[in-house]
Amino acid sequence: MPGSFEGKAALITGAAMGLGAAIARAFANEGAGVGLLDIDEQALTATVAEIVAGGGKAVACPGDVTKAETTEHAVNAVVSEYGGLDVLVNNAGVIRYGELPGFSEADWDFVLDVNLKGMYQTSRFAIPQMRARGGGAIVNIASVQAYWSHQGAVAYSASKGGVVAFSRALALDHAREGIRVNAIAPGSVRTPMLLDAARRSNPDDPDAALAVYAQTHPIGRLIEPEDVANVALFLAGDKAGAMTGATVLVDGGLFSGTVSWDVHSDGES
Repeated sequence: MPGSFEGKAALITGAAMGLGAAIARAFANEGAGVGLLDIDEQALTATVAEIVAGGGKAVACPGDVTKAETTEHAVNAVVSEYGGLDVLVNNAGVIRYGELPGFSEADWDFVLDVNLKGMYQTSRFAIPQMRARGGGAIVNIASVQAYWSHQGAVAYSASKGGVVAFSRALALDHAREGIRVNAIAPGSVRTPMLLDAARRSNPDDPDAALAVYAQTHPIGRLIEPEDVANVALFLAGDKAGAMTGATVLVDGGLFSGTVSWDVHSDGES
């Protein structure tokens, strides 16, 4: 049976590992030709090789998502390889911790540039290609921290709140062109970023920190990358044809609760 994205082409950012890699594998498993954009060229090459070895179609697009030349090249590479572009998943994201008075301008710019400006860069080159196909879908990865935060995450929360607003406004601009734009706001996803937070919180036993994070979610476990990838598939597919401008919480009920969570025991988040 052909996959639901057979004959389609998708570009996924931050796709070398973690959530982005899971999303890229999910689209490839459904028959899409996928372009993977990431600054970590070594990990990117390995993920592309894994997808191809499994029978999927994938092309590596190494580079910095905040740079126009990188994102334009990545979009063009997908179009050249697969004949067009139907789906863009803006997943690339970073975090820096600290309270604002001591938060450097360089760290602020780094977080906002990758998490928000990167979406501007990819989308502005992707949309004309989607127009040429008669439509398309953009899925932006936000975070539950767009709505619910913890101490020391001011830059990250600001950037993810921006992603929600960016997605809503972009959806309005292009709805009549058949280009749908939606966002996903995950909770704590089992990724290298979360493991880094766990190591900061409990250097001696990061697994214990992960267990604490899991229990803050009403479902009693961490969100798996595949949980988010499945929602990305849905939002990019025909079954979500009436959805645009929405943000879907994939947070295990976290936003519905009132649990307080400090990531770092040293006063940082």
